[in-house]
Amino acid sequence: MPPPSPAVTTRTAHNADLPAITAIYAHHVLHGCASFEIEAPSVDEMARRMEALRAKHFPYLVAEQDGAVIGYAYAGPYHPRIAYRDTVEDSIYLAQESTGRGVGSMLLGALMADCVGRGFRQMMALVGDSANMPSIRLHERHGFRTVGTLQSVGYKFGRWLDVVLLQCELGSGDRTPPDRP
Repeated sequence: MPPPSPAVTTRTAHNADLPAITAIYAHHVLHGCASFEIEAPSVDEMARRMEALRAKHFPYLVAEQDGAVIGYAYAGPYHPRIAYRDTVEDSIYLAQESTGRGVGSMLLGALMADCVGRGFRQMMALVGDSANMPSIRLHERHGFRTVGTLQSVGYKFGRWLDVVLLQCELGSGDRTPPDRP
């Protein structure tokens, strides 16, 4: 895979990015199986979701090229129970024309580094559709390992969909107690 153009950068997402983020996500909701949503959320709903994550100090990033948002990624809680507080789940979505250019790898690398800096110890990826090999391979290139497959847990576009669970240790992982409250 060729590296992304040097003009692609990652940064923290801003509210002004929400129309582009919403459009990128809408495409995946309406045409893909990475998301198990059926109806694309509005800009207001996406703003609510972003703010909920930021209010709890989770990272939310965008990839930008020539002033346009071409992808985004965020980490959120893996589960709401307090014992999971050091484990996050990642989400990455790219504009259709930005796939296969290394943008997802840039975003995932930046997201993982941000999560390490915030003291998180494990990152989970729940990849919708076991046939979504580009997402599975992306995560594997960043050190994730497949830890299971939930078979036929979603139904979209007239077919049953699996969820592939991948996991990656962040920072010192489980070798030391967490240093976050």
